[in-house]
Amino acid sequence: MSLRGDVCVVTGACGFLGKRLVRLLLEEENVAEIRLMDKHVPPKLLDTLEDCRGDTKLSIFEGDIRDADFLKKTCRGASTVFHIASIIDVNDSVEPSEIYRVNVKGTQLLLEACIQENVVSFIYTSTIEVLGPNSQGEPIVNGNEDTVYDCALKFNYSKTKREAEQRTLQAHHEVLHNGGRLATCALRPMYIYGEGCRFLLGHMCDGIRNKDVLYRMSLPDALVNPVYVGNVAAAHLQAARSLKDPQKRNVVGGRFYYVSDDTPHVSYSDFNHVVMSPLGFSIQEKLPVPLGLFYVVCFLMEVLCMMIRPFVRVVPPLNRQLLTMLNTPFSFNYQKAKRDLGYVPIHTWEEARKRTIEWLASQLPMERERIRAK
Repeated sequence: MSLRGDVCVVTGACGFLGKRLVRLLLEEENVAEIRLMDKHVPPKLLDTLEDCRGDTKLSIFEGDIRDADFLKKTCRGASTVFHIASIIDVNDSVEPSEIYRVNVKGTQLLLEACIQENVVSFIYTSTIEVLGPNSQGEPIVNGNEDTVYDCALKFNYSKTKREAEQRTLQAHHEVLHNGGRLATCALRPMYIYGEGCRFLLGHMCDGIRNKDVLYRMSLPDALVNPVYVGNVAAAHLQAARSLKDPQKRNVVGGRFYYVSDDTPHVSYSDFNHVVMSPLGFSIQEKLPVPLGLFYVVCFLMEVLCMMIRPFVRVVPPLNRQLLTMLNTPFSFNYQKAKRDLGYVPIHTWEEARKRTIEWLASQLPMERERIRAK
């Protein structure tokens, strides 16, 4: 099933995944229009897409996800919405009310705009973190959509993404203003890496400051399965094709899917080393302190920050929940997405690793100079 002639909205179009999805839509589908929705869309972004633009119209929609009128204008006449935009916050540095307004309320307003403007397909970008790991650090190895798990979320980011996902799936089969029906689904990618990943860049900068030695924050046996950004974009495209297909629409609609690929299972810290060792980086052999003591240190930092919060808001660089996430085996396969969506990774691990290393290599001189100048 093709999206030929469709009008597609991509929220968060200037972000890490959004840009990759826009390019893939241009390369793989002859859509009539792609609406790039974000708070600010740099004009140079359109210039980078000229090589694959073809006859597709690229339209810029700058505004706030919390503005209902703006969302209705953005969705008017569209057929498919890819909702990627959200606040990503792994250490609870954003005020809870702010992240809720963007991640949950913004998603709800966008769903309402889709219903009012007769958008037929809605794909929500969720995250593996809507499931866990829980605070007990219970592992999952090669899990799937039927895996039973005691979900006990601590991060505001995880909580808001989960609620937004639930609202998205509950909106499946809602009646549109023209009498049609909305179809929705959600994708739960693993940790996404690749060109433009700000987390990888941040780890590299920390390594530069530490004399080209990467910090170890994960035990080697805390295996996870990162996923390449190009493959996550491919999963979104397959989800949109499936929701448009009358035979698959009711199978896929109202469901979530894990998105992974063939990247080897490895700990978060060791993954950083895999893609940065060719650039001359080594990694600490052990955690800075034993894991049990690490939890005590995090607890003390959290208590201290809580005590001074009435006077000044300070966010600890590491908390117990993040430490649990970094040290819990947590991996999932993509077999259901393959079966229902027809998703298969379009980039091999070797290709993904090569592209990621080349991008990091291109950033390395600038980051060294920036850090040296401070």
